[in-house]
Amino acid sequence: MNSSHDKGYRGVGMEGGIARWYAKNTRRDMGEFRALADRFAKALPRGSRVLEVAPGPGYLSIELAKRGDFGIKGLDVSQTFVQIARANARQERVDVDFQHGNASAMPFGGGFFDLVLCRAAFKNFSQPLEAMNEMYRVLKPGGRAVIMDLRKDVSLNDVNAYIRRSDLSWINSLLYKVTFRYLLIPRAYSREQLARMALQSEFGRSEIQAVDLGFEVSLTKKEGSA
Repeated sequence: MNSSHDKGYRGVGMEGGIARWYAKNTRRDMGEFRALADRFAKALPRGSRVLEVAPGPGYLSIELAKRGDFGIKGLDVSQTFVQIARANARQERVDVDFQHGNASAMPFGGGFFDLVLCRAAFKNFSQPLEAMNEMYRVLKPGGRAVIMDLRKDVSLNDVNAYIRRSDLSWINSLLYKVTFRYLLIPRAYSREQLARMALQSEFGRSEIQAVDLGFEVSLTKKEGSA
């Protein structure tokens, strides 16, 4: 059954040259990936199971794997990204299980993960409510999902400042500006949309914090939930 949140496009991942271009350019954000990995690793007990949904090149999962004895999986709809992420994990000599699959129909049993992460991808999901409910299903009772993504009301001035800080070539700067303005911002959610979606999901509630260009949405599966 379609929900009112379903997007008008199918969840097709980046493939081929576009995926490789994205992987090359997002490598510039390694400082952010390392800071996020430090933060999440400190809060995770040894042996915790972590799922990253739409990990792309896998940088966050790989950095997290370097920081503790965790069981980490990644699930991406792009075959190219899965290949890139696996190669990156081999190069860094860490054990992360990157798999191909759809966020709205995850190939995992229920109640398996302690933490689910999704960075910079949720706005692109064609069935976001179903994806959120899948996060709920695969989490253990008491487990948490964290969605980090662009916010709808971000200003173009803030986007341009971010691009300048990224020290991109002029052609990549132009591509980023066009992508943000005509593709990413139109797909992004407002705080109200995210809160309403969380309310309608199995989670039933959320905590939403504005961070830089986006929102961080924290969702917790209640203790005692199936």
